[in-house]
Amino acid sequence: MSVAAASLSDVVVRRGGDNILDSVSLTVAEGERWAVLGPNGAGKSTLVRLLAARMHPTSGSVDLLGERLGRVDIFELRPMIGLASQELAETIPVEETALNVVVTAGYGVVGRWRETYEELDTERAQTLLDAFGVGELAERMFGTLSTGERKRVLSARALMTDPELLLLDEPAAGLDLGGRESLVRTLGRLAKDPATPVTVLVTHHVEEIPPGYTHAVLLREGGVVAAGPIDETLTSQNLTRTFGLPLVVEKSGERFTARSLALT
Repeated sequence: MSVAAASLSDVVVRRGGDNILDSVSLTVAEGERWAVLGPNGAGKSTLVRLLAARMHPTSGSVDLLGERLGRVDIFELRPMIGLASQELAETIPVEETALNVVVTAGYGVVGRWRETYEELDTERAQTLLDAFGVGELAERMFGTLSTGERKRVLSARALMTDPELLLLDEPAAGLDLGGRESLVRTLGRLAKDPATPVTVLVTHHVEEIPPGYTHAVLLREGGVVAAGPIDETLTSQNLTRTFGLPLVVEKSGERFTARSLALT
């Protein structure tokens, strides 16, 4: 039996007397693509930090790629985990080129300094930028890119080290309709590629879930409302419980939409 890419057992994260995550158990297996949904304050970003080995739980256990947090050197583990998040974006020097933003993932740094990269590294970074439709921006400074362009560059960076686990924290947040649909299409192609690593994507909106995603987990106030195969989990009843508002969920092809019951 293969080792799960990520496994959380009765995880609690407590800060200032409040439980940010409360008794969360979740297993993400090989070949799966997970969507994480929930309102603000549900614990989604905290879950990502745990999966990225950038935080330890207050109690419970977190196993990543066969290693348990607290018993493994996280600096050896992190290169095997690709991460794209706004928190990461805010640490990148604005004068760094898009190409360097991607290639520096090889050393796990966010600003090119004295590291030495081979031509193969540069070529891979360029190929990834091309795959996300921003190859022509390779020499542009990160600080001059639009929100959508930055999201694409960060998604390319997350794949630079050929990770075993890919984490995308709200990759479509702040994008206009065209930018969102273009990114979702790209992520959908990745989801259907067997070579793509196990993926966990965080979003507020079911419309941002790319085709090819297999599972979903719904969070509210730090707890799991529902988790499992995506068609069984993304139901009107479960989303209503998650967001505290009567919602109707519909699926057309491989895409989901949700609307308030009051507007039907």
